[in-house]
Amino acid sequence: MSYQIDNLTAGEYRESLQADCANCFGLCCTALHIVASSDFAIDKPAGVPCPNLQSDFRCQIHSELRGKGFKGCTVFDCFGAGQQVSQITFNGQDWRESKQVAGKMFSVFPVMVQLYEMLAYVTEALSYQVPQDLYKELTHQLQGLESLTKLDADKLLALDIMEYRMPVNELLTKTSTHIRSTITNSIPNKRKLDYRGADWIGENAKGKDLRAADFRGAYLIAADLKDADLRAVDFIGADLRDANLEGADLSTSMFLTQMQINSAKGNKQTQLPSYLVQPSHWAS
Repeated sequence: MSYQIDNLTAGEYRESLQADCANCFGLCCTALHIVASSDFAIDKPAGVPCPNLQSDFRCQIHSELRGKGFKGCTVFDCFGAGQQVSQITFNGQDWRESKQVAGKMFSVFPVMVQLYEMLAYVTEALSYQVPQDLYKELTHQLQGLESLTKLDADKLLALDIMEYRMPVNELLTKTSTHIRSTITNSIPNKRKLDYRGADWIGENAKGKDLRAADFRGAYLIAADLKDADLRAVDFIGADLRDANLEGADLSTSMFLTQMQINSAKGNKQTQLPSYLVQPSHWAS
């Protein structure tokens, strides 16, 4: 059973949730508040365009972002929320033409990003073989989230995002538990599987069999996961900054986002889920 919308399967829908910068008015370069750090070379208040943003909404240092101290720009991904806000919510209005439009658009953007993130997680969950009752609940949530993305700006700004995150999170947990439980019977010695919120900063897990582990919200910063078997691992909310994923098998890892992968290190031997793109800065 696979959920379909506009003739797309759930898996195809998940793959479609990607940023289309050509149809966005540079919202991630303008709407967001940036604090100077190792990831960003400058402080930038919310609503102020990045000095590198050109009049055509392209970045003038796009090919040099990492070298010039803007590593964070190469990590960020909006799941497609930028073009939704630019072309649908605001009907293609350029924020430079009106201060009122600009202020509202910049406020709506982070709300839409959160809705699209939930859409990505729920469509991924629907791409798995899950029990009928869970399938129905996920379908109901997806339809609800889709309707929210079509609201006008004022209604979007009035949303209580946590009200929607909580039931979605509950369903994603059920999905994760179900899918991972189908793998655990084949795991020798019934090793530990629960690493939720674990501190694995700098951990050496090179080559380890971590199949079906739960790393929800775990800190995997600079962890060595080279050549690790990470199939059916739940990575929702995990911090993978500078984690070494070279040669690792994440082909069936669960609830990974492009941002998590962009923040990690990998190479051409790293196996990713079909809906993720190998970052251009990864090693060959």
